[in-house]
Amino acid sequence: MIRVHYFARLRELAGKGQETLDREQMTVQELLDWAEESYPGFGKDDIQVAVNEEYALPGDVIHSGDECAFIPPVSGG
Repeated sequence: MIRVHYFARLRELAGKGQETLDREQMTVQELLDWAEESYPGFGKDDIQVAVNEEYALPGDVIHSGDECAFIPPVSGG
């Protein structure tokens, strides 16, 4: 199982702060594709993913037991 956390507008879009995926492994890109399919308008091309509290690249593999966080772009002033 892979635990996924949502922050900011992604939490509102998903309607939850976290969920668990019943997968043994997947790449970060597969996770982003899944999120975009599950939550249209997710904006997968603008989202960063952290795996176990470290930024991950699209080809990195996520394993069962890992915790992922979707991090939306931040605007500041």
